[in-house]
Amino acid sequence: MQAQQGDRISAVAALDEPTRRRLYDHVARQPGPVGRDEAASAMDLPRTTAAFHLDRLVDEGLLDVVYERRSGRTGPGAGRPAKLYRRSACEVTVSLPERRYDLAGQLLATALEESARSDEPPQAVLDQCAYRFGRNLAEAREAGREAAEDVLRILEDQGYEPRVEPGAVTLENCPFHALAQEHTDLVCGMNLKLLDGLLDGLGSTGLAAELDPSPERCCVRLQSQD
Repeated sequence: MQAQQGDRISAVAALDEPTRRRLYDHVARQPGPVGRDEAASAMDLPRTTAAFHLDRLVDEGLLDVVYERRSGRTGPGAGRPAKLYRRSACEVTVSLPERRYDLAGQLLATALEESARSDEPPQAVLDQCAYRFGRNLAEAREAGREAAEDVLRILEDQGYEPRVEPGAVTLENCPFHALAQEHTDLVCGMNLKLLDGLLDGLGSTGLAAELDPSPERCCVRLQSQD
């Protein structure tokens, strides 16, 4: 699951501290998990300082903790497992304004694979994949919430920066901006289907997605149907 933009910014900001960045780089370069004493010795730091920064990196999701007995002994008398650190599998990227090129790549790759299996045109399959993704976003929402309220929250989470206007919701940011500039019909069509799927999945939002291209914002506008 993708972390929220605020969490990703916090994780990257944590690496702005020089000691913490050195410790992260050291752990990332090792072939196996690293203990506090080993990290402190390698970085010429007090053990307590190394432990503090390592645990902060864990809190930010940049490192994982594992427990192992370094002696290789097992059973009674083998001692407690040591707390060790390794780089987490979580990928952290930050862009301002927010971009979702990872999502575009995921949808495009899935569409190519499904197109090759079905012999359907890639564009048609991409539209289906984008619509399905939008429906999945809607189905993952918390039960009991109002659809009209949820649509704004989901759009914000996906980086669209929704702004409510009389009779419409404009999307002030395009998460696929650079791709949309180079491959407008393909990417804007994908975007439209994704938002169609989201609105259909949410149900009674009173909104419909329409193409309304503008160089300053997303190519899709959500128009009130009331």
